[in-house]
Amino acid sequence: MLTRRGVEFDTIEYLKNPPSRAELEKIAAMLEGPIADLVRKDKRFSELGLKADAYAERGAVLDLLVKHPELMQRPIVVRGRRAVIARPAEKLLALFE
Repeated sequence: MLTRRGVEFDTIEYLKNPPSRAELEKIAAMLEGPIADLVRKDKRFSELGLKADAYAERGAVLDLLVKHPELMQRPIVVRGRRAVIARPAEKLLALFE
């Protein structure tokens, strides 16, 4: 979608270069919606024996993502002072309004 709009962007390979807690804090501050949305509640989440209720608060979410960056919801697109979890891709449109 970004390419079709002619938008240049940088891709960050978060598993090769995981974001620091400070970077996660910055991203979290730009997102609308619950902080828990940053966490993927997928097979890996279950394998780790985690419970969604334990990851509703900012500190718990950030601690988890620093320890297990593979659980970060993606893609996250940042534009200016705003960010969205672009799943589905149509959520990107909010950054261009």
